[in-house]
Amino acid sequence: MTLLLREAIGDSLRKTRVAQSRTLRDVSSSAQVSLGYLSEVERGQKEASSELLAAICGALDIEVADVVAQASVSMRAPIAKVVIPAPALAAA
Repeated sequence: MTLLLREAIGDSLRKTRVAQSRTLRDVSSSAQVSLGYLSEVERGQKEASSELLAAICGALDIEVADVVAQASVSMRAPIAKVVIPAPALAAA
């Protein structure tokens, strides 16, 4: 299943908030966003507008570009290891 951009951004925001040991209530108050809406954004259920994303990032004291970059990395499919068999040795 493909990870959606809103899910990756929400995950990035949540990881940042948790790393700062902050509550949803604290960040929602600082960003002037309802607690329920912030929770839905973090869970990838709602897509944040650019204005809302900027407000949340401002409350977390992080750059929007950093959140988007982190989301981009998490959306990339892992690179599969390709195993190339060694050539068989010719029988002498």
